[in-house]
Amino acid sequence: MTQKTIVARIKQIQRQLGVPADGLIGPTTLTAIENNLFSKNILKTIRKNTSLIVSQLGLKKLVAHEISSKAYYKKYLSHPTWPKGQSGVTIGIGYDLGYNSITQIRDDWSGKLAEADVERLAVVSGLKGSAAKQVVKSIKDIEVPLEAAEQVFYGSTLSRYAKQTQKAYPGAEDLHPDAQAALLSLVYNRGTKMTGSSRKEMAAIAPLVKQKDYSGIALQIKGMKRLWEGKNLDGLLKRRDDEAKLIRNASRAYSDEELVNV
Repeated sequence: MTQKTIVARIKQIQRQLGVPADGLIGPTTLTAIENNLFSKNILKTIRKNTSLIVSQLGLKKLVAHEISSKAYYKKYLSHPTWPKGQSGVTIGIGYDLGYNSITQIRDDWSGKLAEADVERLAVVSGLKGSAAKQVVKSIKDIEVPLEAAEQVFYGSTLSRYAKQTQKAYPGAEDLHPDAQAALLSLVYNRGTKMTGSSRKEMAAIAPLVKQKDYSGIALQIKGMKRLWEGKNLDGLLKRRDDEAKLIRNASRAYSDEELVNV
């Protein structure tokens, strides 16, 4: 095989990878090859009975947006709160009682909190917005230790929302782990509803996931900020920015140690 033929084949491979076709096997081309092999082979190999494979970085950001820190949780979130907007009464690590059924609340929290407290929490199931705001004071005395919150988050709700994310965005499981984590964060925060003017970006993301259009997905997530700008909901604006950044930078090398099956 001549040198000219080798260079031509390298350029062809580079064009397929979407990197500059300069005919040289440099860092950019090697990284693209590694990422391509990762997404096509490693993800399929290590995925068993899980819906998504997310990065620890993305998962930590999700938790941080829900509780900020352990110290903040203990001081401000260890009792039921109402995060404003259309949220329901929320406990633990972003566990919104307004969007969980009575049965689910009982299944998740029984054995982790006093049964009488679980029943009081179950009463506010389905209440959102102003209705949740009015009722939160009546259960404010209930304490939800961080240990119990972590048990529910990692043992139940995380995998449930991973399934919802995969169902809402078919092909999400084939994206890079940072991007999978970002979509999981989005669904954990906003749910999976796709209809209505406030959900147009949520719906627009679906075909972009199938196309693996990372830039397009990131733009749609940032576009959602229109819903909360000027409403004293800076946390949501920051969350969307962080999710978009995770997706834009998702094409990187990952080690096995930083991957989490959910």
